[in-house]
Amino acid sequence: MHYEIHGLSEPDAPTILLSSGLGGSGAYWAPQIPALSKHFRVITYDHRGCGQTGGEVPVTGGIAAMADDVLEIVEVVGLKSFHFMGHALGGLIGLDIALRKPGLIDKLILINAWSKADPHSGRCFDIRLELLEKSGVPAFVKAQPLFLYPSWWMSENAERLARDDEHGMLHFQGKENVTRRIAALRAFDVDAALDRISCKTLLMATKDDLLVPFTRSVRLDQGLTHSTLSVWDQGGHAMNITLPDRFNAEVEEFLSS
Repeated sequence: MHYEIHGLSEPDAPTILLSSGLGGSGAYWAPQIPALSKHFRVITYDHRGCGQTGGEVPVTGGIAAMADDVLEIVEVVGLKSFHFMGHALGGLIGLDIALRKPGLIDKLILINAWSKADPHSGRCFDIRLELLEKSGVPAFVKAQPLFLYPSWWMSENAERLARDDEHGMLHFQGKENVTRRIAALRAFDVDAALDRISCKTLLMATKDDLLVPFTRSVRLDQGLTHSTLSVWDQGGHAMNITLPDRFNAEVEEFLSS
């Protein structure tokens, strides 16, 4: 597993581990690293099958196998406890760890995540897989921002999106890996076990998320024992990128409370 450590260097420094969504890249968290690095040791990583970790996503194992990859990093670094922030798929990894390893995660932050996939998200995944199968990688990469960002943000960041398209083509994780990761998302279901998660949790969602209805975060809030729900009117699926200052301030307030 390829991982990077930012911020505080002391071995006993408070630590937060960041896990990205379907794209699987640790670089996804670039807007958060400077702010978090002031107070924490920050660990980012590339998911298996993605980025500098590379390799193949296991055929079986689903989200639990992805969580095992995180636990491998935790063991190598020597963490006894840590905060965890996950975006979408990364949030599911956090839920899995919180269930299987009670007490390991101190505070949990879930961004546009879910305990069980919504049928609407399934429709979006179907469309993306159909694009990949019938139109190829360029169409799949070109469509990705539509599921991540609101239209106003894409209009204001056309040059960045063009660069992201080029990067996405060069570093595409592979058809099989994407298909297996989406299958893991669809199979994940811890809805009946949410009351077993005891760590304090911040749930963040947006009403204009095209991919994941904010009601999935409302359901998490209903099921979890110690949760705080924050729903924004706008920001899209990648709210930490489109509105980073507001996002960082809210995360920092939760972690320091």
